[in-house]
Amino acid sequence: MLGIDTCQEMFPSRWSLWLFLLYVTLFVNQGWLVTRSQKSDNKYNYDTEIAVFLTEGIKLFVCIVGYSFQHSLLSIVSETSRNIRVAVLYFVPAGLYCIYNNLSYINLSTFDPTTYFLALQLRVVATGVVFQFIFNKKLSGKQWFSLVLLTAGCMLKVINFGDAPVEIAHQAQGKQLSLSASLSSLLLLLQVACSCLAGVYNEYLLKSHSENLSLYLQNIFQYLDSIICIIAILSFGGNINKLFNHETYVPFHNIKVFLVIFNNAAIGIVTSFFLRYLNSILKTFASGLELVFTAILSRLLFSIPIYLNTVLSIFIVTVATVIYSQNPVSTTKVTGKKDREKLLDKTESIV
Repeated sequence: MLGIDTCQEMFPSRWSLWLFLLYVTLFVNQGWLVTRSQKSDNKYNYDTEIAVFLTEGIKLFVCIVGYSFQHSLLSIVSETSRNIRVAVLYFVPAGLYCIYNNLSYINLSTFDPTTYFLALQLRVVATGVVFQFIFNKKLSGKQWFSLVLLTAGCMLKVINFGDAPVEIAHQAQGKQLSLSASLSSLLLLLQVACSCLAGVYNEYLLKSHSENLSLYLQNIFQYLDSIICIIAILSFGGNINKLFNHETYVPFHNIKVFLVIFNNAAIGIVTSFFLRYLNSILKTFASGLELVFTAILSRLLFSIPIYLNTVLSIFIVTVATVIYSQNPVSTTKVTGKKDREKLLDKTESIV
């Protein structure tokens, strides 16, 4: 059982536990919502690039409304001019998240949701490495062990111990319809890399400027940059006219597609609060729990069987979470002008 002191260290505020649970819930929903929005041939009847554009637009609108409750809307312009360097730096996570969001549609049309979430767990250990570099905070042996154990528990999900039918054990391979296996794997690895780098870099920006910039304004910077990145991608591909074509938006009147957009927008906003008040390492454990809850909900809602590999995976992920909870990474706050400039120079060197 987790002690009160441990819970307070992992979840420092009263609502941070609810933030953690909301984050997990939204991510579990996204995998199934995107899958359910597909046609029978696993393709989409809506434009996924426009879907990402609309998602960023909704997030931007919500954050502008949130900012307006605290400040004058006109102050957005003056605050942006005073913090133009920060606004430009947000192009890094914005671009990475833009690639990540587009790849999520491609990879979910190639892999089933459980396999998709499983592959994303490769970001667990990678996040630990990047986290140490960005925040100059060494993880302890117990923390590293819990991260590796979490990764192993998630990877165990693909092993067939003989109780699962062959066609189910190889469901992921059977769903690779439009892309070769090697290209599909590369796209998944690219998505993992984007998730890891964007998450930790975004956490750094959110925490290093928390004293002089509101969370909503920082989100406005990122979502504006994301929209600019999407427009640049569409322009480069010669598809910019899609933004102004009425027919492009007709498929988004479907409730299934609308829920995909809305849920994805909610994920983006909740993630910013998660990284501001918690940290990237705890976020990786939330990702591990996504796989567990996806398997359980698949059983309850869709009568998909749970086999021995799933049971063992859930057990190991649970053990890893308990081990980590005994020595969690405390919420890191970047303070002091010298520390901020030092870390800023380090992160800019990555770019």
